[in-house]
Amino acid sequence: MSELTHFNSAGQAHMVDIGEKTETHRIAVTSGKISMLPATLQLILKGDAKKGDVLGIARIAAIQGSKRTSDLIPLCHPISLTKVNVEFEIDEADAIITCKVTAETIGRTGVEMEALTATSVALLTIYDMCKAVDRGMQISEIKLLEKIGGKSGHWTAS
Repeated sequence: MSELTHFNSAGQAHMVDIGEKTETHRIAVTSGKISMLPATLQLILKGDAKKGDVLGIARIAAIQGSKRTSDLIPLCHPISLTKVNVEFEIDEADAIITCKVTAETIGRTGVEMEALTATSVALLTIYDMCKAVDRGMQISEIKLLEKIGGKSGHWTAS
């Protein structure tokens, strides 16, 4: 197992030096789920939520969140994103919405944190917009599915 890179030899937190790293095309794919009451999901699908198009707003929030990742995660480098794609998969039988985010950059550090932040923000936005009718919604399984690029190459969750 590798050592933690966000600590120096004295054990102090620091931002990792990426100055010598090579710029490569980097991609991260993440996902997460929110479960809810069936009636809540139907409100979302019908577009009858009082606050408007829940999934459309959650998509925009995810993209916005990805761009603000370095403001939220203290040791994260600000990066220039080249693409952020947000998709929602609806499971009506179990009343679950799955959010899948693909983030891309050409740079010296990966985009895993940006994709994970985007997924989290999308799901939190759904919760916020629907909490008036369903405070029991549960956000779960936020995870990295795939990472491409950089020194460590291609990684896929098993």
